[in-house]
Amino acid sequence: MSDSITSPISKLVEQLASKLLAKKLIISTAESCTGGWISQSLTALAGSSTWFDSGFVTYSNEAKQRLLNVPPTIFSSDGPGAVSEATVLAMTAGAIQGSRANLAVAVSGIAGPDGGTEEKPVGTVWIAWQWEKKSLARCFHFSGDRESVRQATVLAALEGCLLLID
Repeated sequence: MSDSITSPISKLVEQLASKLLAKKLIISTAESCTGGWISQSLTALAGSSTWFDSGFVTYSNEAKQRLLNVPPTIFSSDGPGAVSEATVLAMTAGAIQGSRANLAVAVSGIAGPDGGTEEKPVGTVWIAWQWEKKSLARCFHFSGDRESVRQATVLAALEGCLLLID
């Protein structure tokens, strides 16, 4: 990865690490479209084992159900689908339940170049954050190629963590 990609992410990770340490919080991630990029970014910082517990890369719907207890009804023909608020909220809950973390972030989206629909075009990404009894989910519409969508997702996920625990 080039410095232009890692620098903004690295700065956010350093800020987040400082806040996690100060608040004695432990984070876990649940990732789909980013394929572990958030976890990799967090663990790139030395000493991250103090505040990072685990990362779940659940790319398939079956993995989301098996590892994070996402209800199968979400993926039924009349359900909201993998790229939805319901999915990412269930993913954060599952990440906290399946780890020793008290803060979780989850992402599920369509990074492209294929897979988009009229209702959920390429670049549609849902992100959720959960800490204590607070949970928040937001839909983003990022532009650019696959790498750009994934990078923007990582940045938004980290920024949201900072906002949630402030």
